[in-house]
Amino acid sequence: MGVPAARHDRRPQELSTCRTVHYRPAGGGRSPPVIAVRFYRIYDIGTEIDLDLLEQELSRSFPTARTRLVRVKPTSIIVEDPPISIQMDAVRVDRGGRSFSFAVSARVYDIGAISFSLVYEDPGADYSALEDIAVLFSEQKGLSDLYRRYLDTLGGIVGAFIKNFAIDADFYEDYTVYLTDASCDRIDPVPLLTGERTGISPQQRDEILKNSLSYTSSDRVVLSWDSALVCGTEPSTDLTDLIEYANVQVFELRYYDRELTRQMERMYDDIQHGKDLWWFRRTRQYHAIMAAQMETSAEISEIIEKIDNLIKVTEDVYYARVYATALKVLRSGQWSESVSRKIAVIHDNYSMLSDEVRIQHSNFLEWVIIVLIALEFGLAIWQSI
Repeated sequence: MGVPAARHDRRPQELSTCRTVHYRPAGGGRSPPVIAVRFYRIYDIGTEIDLDLLEQELSRSFPTARTRLVRVKPTSIIVEDPPISIQMDAVRVDRGGRSFSFAVSARVYDIGAISFSLVYEDPGADYSALEDIAVLFSEQKGLSDLYRRYLDTLGGIVGAFIKNFAIDADFYEDYTVYLTDASCDRIDPVPLLTGERTGISPQQRDEILKNSLSYTSSDRVVLSWDSALVCGTEPSTDLTDLIEYANVQVFELRYYDRELTRQMERMYDDIQHGKDLWWFRRTRQYHAIMAAQMETSAEISEIIEKIDNLIKVTEDVYYARVYATALKVLRSGQWSESVSRKIAVIHDNYSMLSDEVRIQHSNFLEWVIIVLIALEFGLAIWQSI
């Protein structure tokens, strides 16, 4: 699996060649677990990352490898710049009188996202144990302190290699994926996806289960806005990675939607402040606002395009359906429209300020002309005396 540290192929890579940097030596292989739970939490560091450079720097202290997924064919799922995966120390969590051991990893994406994954696997558990875990860790209760600790640890590992490394620990996206190799008809997805054992009405059950997809009669993927169930013989890691990519994309849209909101608030404050200035200083203020607006708009438009093209599912129809459904359930379209609207508002304000500056400039020139004409008349009268 290992490759030389100096090998950095900049061509688009398939999802099956996602890069991995091992922070802790991984254990030996074993048969797939009967049940597994993956708790995801995604953060943003506010800047794009050169993964080739980061990988090169990390490889001086940690071995570099490339891992392959199971099912995908070459070119069927393409990632322009596969994320770096860092395997971190495992952790034990006591909850509800039970002890759970989680494997922990983090993925660093070139668009500035960092995704943590806490994975619990139990090859000897009964399928009903998934429901117990779903209730115990509903909405990822009791895991926030762990994520913060690993966030600090990761910052110590990669922060020195990323310019302006900073993370808002209170702004994140979380998602939970339940996995089992059980036949789908043996599992009720509703308690897993809701984290509740209360009786759910038939109408609500239909709403929860409406985003279900299957490739064969023995497998199933059920997607909801904060969790998913993957069951059956289909290789689950491929599907969980697709779901993770969809979450990363939607979270990044949320992040930049928030950044645009902040930028617009500053813009309106600056415009209001400019109205109280003398006209020459007001013109300079408007020029500064316009420059900041266009810089922000260009940067965010570029990163939004990268977010939209983070992953391309081309030939695999089933994976394309799972990926598209995940984006729909996570309301990707709404966040994308919100970002587009705010960029359009910034452009409209740019045009408005540009017209205002042009009018002020025209008024200034008119006054200059009037003064010159007056001086010319004055000079002519003075000479005639």
